[in-house]
Amino acid sequence: MQSSYAERFERDMGCTESEWLGWLPAAIGGCAWQREDYTVRVDIPPGSLQLSWQTRPPRVIALMRMPVLHVGFVFDGLDAAQRHAFMKRFDLYMQRGGG
Repeated sequence: MQSSYAERFERDMGCTESEWLGWLPAAIGGCAWQREDYTVRVDIPPGSLQLSWQTRPPRVIALMRMPVLHVGFVFDGLDAAQRHAFMKRFDLYMQRGGG
């Protein structure tokens, strides 16, 4: 988790589109949302978040292939504390690890 989140940023996620969409409802919690093609609008009172994504070629490291989903985040009407509170939950639910 970061200490702050800009109103607009992008990141690459190591997952497929179907995996990401499966995790999304839990990551956004009780917020209402609507999907249209490769975009989701999340209502976060008093504002919103628009997520857009694009599948990229997989990362290849030796014999390993990792899917890449490029995701754009655009917040509207939320201050820094509100963005941080939302992203704290979002990042926790989207985090994947191994052991």
